[in-house]
Amino acid sequence: MDNLIIFDGVCNLCTFSVRFILQHETAPILNFTPLQSAAGARLLQTYGFDPADAKTFVFIQDGRAYTRSEAALRVAKYLRWPWRALLIFRVIPRPLHDAVYDVIARNRYRWFGRKDVCMLPTPELKARFVED
Repeated sequence: MDNLIIFDGVCNLCTFSVRFILQHETAPILNFTPLQSAAGARLLQTYGFDPADAKTFVFIQDGRAYTRSEAALRVAKYLRWPWRALLIFRVIPRPLHDAVYDVIARNRYRWFGRKDVCMLPTPELKARFVED
């Protein structure tokens, strides 16, 4: 499946990000699955990631898996203005924006908290979430 975001479904920052994307995307073409779901775990394994090691979200596009800041910038291409302007960060070398991404990812539970259960989509959005 293409244009799929695999996210940490118990992370408050991650679920906020999914809701943000849903509100600000140019067209409803992005799909989502929590890494805690059977589909998310299976896809992570397919692309060579350990489902138990949730350090980043994964964006699958054109059969390739992107992570960290590269995944975030690829998703930004699907957002409306002014959020699409985040693409300006492509001029910064990837190791620098990956370093910033890693600090946020490493501290996301401490700074933003976590839930005991995964985010559940509303009935209107259920078709955009991949299940097994």
